Amino acid sequence: MQGKVEICGVNTSRLGLLSAQQMDELLRRSRRGDADAREKLIEGNLRLVLSVIQRFDKRGESPDDLFQVGCVGLLKAIANFDPDKNVRFSTYGVPMIAGEIRRYLRDNSAIRVSRSLRDTAYRVLQCREALTLRLGRDPSLDQIAAELELPRSEISAALDAISAPVSLYDPVFTDGGDPLTVMDQVRDTKNTESSWLEQITLREGFRRLGDREKQILKARFYDGRTQMDVARDMHISQAQVSRLEKGAICELRKYVSVQVS
Repeated sequence: MQGKVEICGVNTSRLGLLSAQQMDELLRRSRRGDADAREKLIEGNLRLVLSVIQRFDKRGESPDDLFQVGCVGLLKAIANFDPDKNVRFSTYGVPMIAGEIRRYLRDNSAIRVSRSLRDTAYRVLQCREALTLRLGRDPSLDQIAAELELPRSEISAALDAISAPVSLYDPVFTDGGDPLTVMDQVRDTKNTESSWLEQITLREGFRRLGDREKQILKARFYDGRTQMDVARDMHISQAQVSRLEKGAICELRKYVSVQVS
């Protein structure tokens, strides 16, 4: 998106800006039904839409589509904004535009979310926009939960469900060299060096067992079979299976403890 001059046929390099006085005057005229003032407000705030859609430029969506959706959010912000409130229009407009884009991404996501969770998320977004206007800042999850009378965990789950997936290879930081990606910050708590060594040691110890012991351990702990099942297949008693199993486990423990120490 960087360096793009035209978007949806709009020359972004020629977009104008409105002063605070002009904004206030146009907003008041627009609330009285002045269509010309509304048009000037839209044209004077397209840069605001551009600044918001840059947050979503790595989602794989067309910038033109995001810009159009962002303009819908801008129209809603203009229609609902109250100039008598002690809040800047951009403070109210940015969450409205971003919310509209998030709804678009949610509804067109390849990951399907349940209808009930989407409805909760939609209520949360509406509540957040209303609280932002009332408070003049982004509300906390606790404030949204109190307003909707829902558990905080349910609010968090609903917002997480509509969040667009992030690629493991998305850059999160760069200092001029190789970028740091999401993958670089994800820690694998299972396949650590110590667990690899334990698995290798256990595998080597298993190879040292006799054929019957190997067969019993495989059936018991890999296939999930009972001692009676194993005894029937091997044509021996259940007591013999139990004795061989305990002996094999004891040998494995001895081998692992020697190798690890």
